[in-house]
Amino acid sequence: MPDAKTPQDSQNRQDGQDRQNHAATTRHTRFGTLPERIRLEDTVQSVPATHPDPSRDSYNHDEWLTRNAL
Repeated sequence: MPDAKTPQDSQNRQDGQDRQNHAATTRHTRFGTLPERIRLEDTVQSVPATHPDPSRDSYNHDEWLTRNAL
């Protein structure tokens, strides 16, 4: 004798489909679109290691002579 379908079986199946549809809708809402693209300029911050010192970068003839000739 074939299995008899009861109204409760039909209701349980409908509840399961509703849960699956709700889960699919929730997933699509959360993961349905890719995140916004982040530009490389927004991810890198350049900060000088030291403050520029103009006296250090100036050329001095006597210092060159002292360092290289003596």
